[in-house]
Amino acid sequence: DYLFGQVAIDKAFVDWSGNCGNLSAAVGPFAIANGLVPADRIPRDGVCTVRIWQANIGKTIVAHVPITNGAVQETGDFELDGVTFPAAEVPLAFIDPAEEGGEGEGGGAMFPTGNVVDTLDVPGIGSFDATLINAGIPTIFLNARDLGYAGTELQPAVNGDQAALARFEAIRAWGAVKMGLIREVADAATRQHTPKIAFVAPPQDYIASSGKPVQAADVDLLVRALSMGQLHHAMMGTAAVAIGVAAAIPGTLVNLAAGGGERTSVRFGHPSGTLRVGAEAVQVGGQWTVTKALMSRSARVLMEGFVRVPGDCF
Repeated sequence: DYLFGQVAIDKAFVDWSGNCGNLSAAVGPFAIANGLVPADRIPRDGVCTVRIWQANIGKTIVAHVPITNGAVQETGDFELDGVTFPAAEVPLAFIDPAEEGGEGEGGGAMFPTGNVVDTLDVPGIGSFDATLINAGIPTIFLNARDLGYAGTELQPAVNGDQAALARFEAIRAWGAVKMGLIREVADAATRQHTPKIAFVAPPQDYIASSGKPVQAADVDLLVRALSMGQLHHAMMGTAAVAIGVAAAIPGTLVNLAAGGGERTSVRFGHPSGTLRVGAEAVQVGGQWTVTKALMSRSARVLMEGFVRVPGDCF
């Protein structure tokens, strides 16, 4: 079992409403290293498959953890834009990421409104085409051009604009109501982790925050996403799952930005570079179903130690 809490950085608050895709890659290695996986299931060399129950959203994640000499292999040559050092690759499969009727706060219909594109009305700000999707994590996708952006923005262009951040939060709050995640707009203040909000655009050349040139020919679309009220420096893992699922379903804003049609994978540009994510989608009885979403991450132990808490604190 894996339960995630998003700790607010500016207030005493923990949001338990969703998962963290990046930390999902660390769960399998941690479980192996700390004796949570039976020793007879860990090969001396090869790959150990760890099935993880993501308790926040009631979904299964399958991690394929590399093993060398009976221990988790952390070093390697897998490079991930936005991560400083190369490491060993940990492939992840998010099973039925948008399964209807799922348990937990992230469960429910893949498209809560029943539409792949909705008109989202935000009083005092405007009306926007939006794809509201529950896959990996509840996410609101908008077109960059409708917000006055190109889709090539880096963190300073958004995070340094308080008016823009307030506008994004208002859109996120009204989107959360439309998705049925909250009853009143004011409730969004206590649900900062979900839904996420992101904007998409067709491919363009740009320079990533690392200084790396990203060519339009190297990506299918551009995506920028906000987490906890700030533009993310790269891309949240769960939002990448939502991108992959939305890209696989014709007619969503993500799919249209990538050129439309059916696809099983997509490579998108984000502020730090590019990322590839896959999804397997099938249409049954006129309804789209996604059996799994696939992506790779890396994980390594950074530090270990003890925090001594006085007994009279409780």
